Amino acid sequence: MQTQKIAEMEKALIRETLPDFRVGDTVRVHYKIVEGDKDRIQVFQGVVIKRHRAGARSTFTVRKVSFSVGVERVFLSHSPRIDQVEIVSRGVVRRARLYYLRDLQGKAARLRTQRES
Repeated sequence: MQTQKIAEMEKALIRETLPDFRVGDTVRVHYKIVEGDKDRIQVFQGVVIKRHRAGARSTFTVRKVSFSVGVERVFLSHSPRIDQVEIVSRGVVRRARLYYLRDLQGKAARLRTQRES
């Protein structure tokens, strides 16, 4: 009974405009930031290292290296603050979680890209 109510509430929150991206893909996330009374859009580009699929509570983690410091950010997939998600390139990986990228630097941290055919 309770789970049906929760499922109905979550169904209303799920957005359909999210592209089909996977772990290993390089994505560009356009995120709305509110500073005082102003809105602006900040772009965060990096590799998706994790997807957590849980209906309206789904998240994905994006990692980038900025000024030789690794930065990871967790985004709610169905958040109204996400303006858009662009897929920059598709990566070929054989893992569901790419935590090993945290220990790699430079060219070793590159992923193979999928050939367009």
